[in-house]
Amino acid sequence: MKTQPLSALLFLSLLTSLPGCDDNPSSEESADSSGGTTGTESTESEGTDPQAPSTDPTVDPTTNPSTDPSTDDTSTTGPTSDSDDETTDPMDNPSETDGETTGITDCEDGGVPCEDAMILDLGLVTGTVSAGAVGNTADGEGWISTVDATAGGIVDAPSNPWTYLRFTDDGLETVELDDVEALTSLEWHIAAKRFGIRINSGSSGPGCITVATLEGDYAAVEALPDDATFRTEAFYDNTCSIIDDGSGAGGANYALTPWWFYPGCVGVTYTPFAIELDDGRLVKFMVESYYESGQTDCNETGAMGSGSANFTWRWSFLEG
Repeated sequence: MKTQPLSALLFLSLLTSLPGCDDNPSSEESADSSGGTTGTESTESEGTDPQAPSTDPTVDPTTNPSTDPSTDDTSTTGPTSDSDDETTDPMDNPSETDGETTGITDCEDGGVPCEDAMILDLGLVTGTVSAGAVGNTADGEGWISTVDATAGGIVDAPSNPWTYLRFTDDGLETVELDDVEALTSLEWHIAAKRFGIRINSGSSGPGCITVATLEGDYAAVEALPDDATFRTEAFYDNTCSIIDDGSGAGGANYALTPWWFYPGCVGVTYTPFAIELDDGRLVKFMVESYYESGQTDCNETGAMGSGSANFTWRWSFLEG
């Protein structure tokens, strides 16, 4: 058998150790540095946040024309000060666009069905608890409660949390939770941020809180009507697309949305509600004002009030 010379074998071994034509040592580097953060940036657009400045109906149109829905000929907003008589009916409120009751979870499961979408759409914040103050004044057998839902003001609201609250025999109390903790907590009953008010159930949280919209005057409601229909929060559909409240302000269609209408400012409808808590107790509830002052002028003329998102709520426990 003929053997190869030693020099030839050394030459062949050198050839096999050299990189081939298909090797590209820079390919992994380019993959690591190629637009890795663009996806995150696109999901942080303020346009998807109903609490962002551009979608908050508390912005005064006279000082920021770009936020006035009435300046857009194609707008489908609720009533404005320039609208005809038909659209300025106080009962022509955003709740009339109720979507199907979808996106609901069993409250015993302890989960929220569209958590990722909700964090983006509602501007949920982790690691920060609301500093919004709550005050209570006894009103006969009920309470008048003030709620600071300003979330730092219109500009800073996207980076500030919701205020979480619960109804107690001693008045309305705050629950110290950040937004992400609230997604798995049964401690809170109701939450507020700017013009948004939501309850702990369905699309909103793991609780069993439900609400029924009632008719008539708040003071006339002494017991739960026989025809009261309760619902959980359902502001997402089965694809986790948010159901809009129809106001043009970009808000979600919360179960309590009928509390307000939009005549060019945040008007109050004085609609009474019954809220059923997780222990079966009933709360008679009404939003009395959204502004610290000027609420009546807003309701009647569309003039912007002052001190927006400083709520006054009237409520009491109700017999079933």
